[in-house]
Amino acid sequence: MIRDTSSQDTVVTAPPAARFKRRVAIGSAAIVIVGAAITMLTAWRGTDHSVNESRLRIADVTRGTLVRDASVNGRIVAAISPTLYATAQSTVTLKTNAGDTVHKGDVLAVLESPDLSDALKREQSSYNQLEAEVARQQILAKKQKLLAQREADTAEIDRLSAQRTLERYQSVPNVDVIAKIDFQRAKDNLSSAQIRASHAAKAAGLENEDVGLALKTKVNELDRQRLSLANAQRRFDELTVRAPVDGFIGTLNVQNRSVVAANTPLMTLVDLSKLEVELEVPETYVADMGIGMRAEIQLGDGTAMGKLSALSPEVVKNQVLARVRFEGNQPKGLRQNQRVSARLLIEEKPNVVMLPRGPFVENEGGRFAYVMRDGVAVRTPIKLGATSVSAVEIAAGLKVGDKVVIAGTDTFTNAPRVSINK
Repeated sequence: MIRDTSSQDTVVTAPPAARFKRRVAIGSAAIVIVGAAITMLTAWRGTDHSVNESRLRIADVTRGTLVRDASVNGRIVAAISPTLYATAQSTVTLKTNAGDTVHKGDVLAVLESPDLSDALKREQSSYNQLEAEVARQQILAKKQKLLAQREADTAEIDRLSAQRTLERYQSVPNVDVIAKIDFQRAKDNLSSAQIRASHAAKAAGLENEDVGLALKTKVNELDRQRLSLANAQRRFDELTVRAPVDGFIGTLNVQNRSVVAANTPLMTLVDLSKLEVELEVPETYVADMGIGMRAEIQLGDGTAMGKLSALSPEVVKNQVLARVRFEGNQPKGLRQNQRVSARLLIEEKPNVVMLPRGPFVENEGGRFAYVMRDGVAVRTPIKLGATSVSAVEIAAGLKVGDKVVIAGTDTFTNAPRVSINK
């Protein structure tokens, strides 16, 4: 047989105090374990189901400054992008191509319109005719004035002659020498000459007024025709389409040597020296927006600040178009129709209870939130205030320090209590 070590073993008896302490420690540990188990069992019995914590996002309720903003998308557009139109039915001869750089005053296209050319010639002919008539009326007026003045002067000479004859009769010492009838005839002749002279002077004045009015009428007709000629000349000059600003040709809407109707768009000119941002804003934010509101525009790796310069009065597909003008110098490297994102800074609220924004706002409609209580997410009624892209204001229902599940609540199915596993 193989020998063992039994001959070397010695039985040792533990002291009574040590055995008591060991039993107390074991009993306490058992009580703690049983209590924790009972607590967990109670919590588990009060929940509908459980979710792993790794699938959730939990955030703390804090107090701070909430910047109320709105995140929107938009594109870079030219502040000045005029569209040039055909002023009349004509044949178009293009002098430029799409993408060409042009300067103000450059000829972009020439329109050929026989109707406008003929109208200009007719107006020019009518103007020359009226100009000749005005010159003829001026000569006729001078002639009539001379005739009227001659009649007045002749009547005045006759009056003076009659007056001198009467004076000679009156200068004779002995009136009886002169026949009384001759003396009376001389007095009558003087009166008649005075009347004719007076009427001739008045007739000369009226004749001057008459020829003056006739000449003025012709001059007015000439001025009216001059305006018609200027309008015809302007319309004819508009057949030569010139660039109103510096820029480049964006799009050509017609082909070369094509016949177009009046008011047909010919081309679009884009001025890249003045660009703006056109934002598509949901109509829910329109009530809080105003001209001059600041905006932060994301441009690639950098940002730029701008101000709201225009707001469309029309809602299209639940969106409103807004224009933002850059503050200071325009950023470099921008292109027409470049897509950008922006953040409209609507309001700043200091010292508010707030929570990071998450899907719970949309999932629960902003009326409920799941608050962590001893490993269990409890559905709690809340009231939201102002909202922003990154945070929301808690008006009621939560306090600073609470832990709230802000993402992943879509799997809770509106359960009152949900266990959260580590």
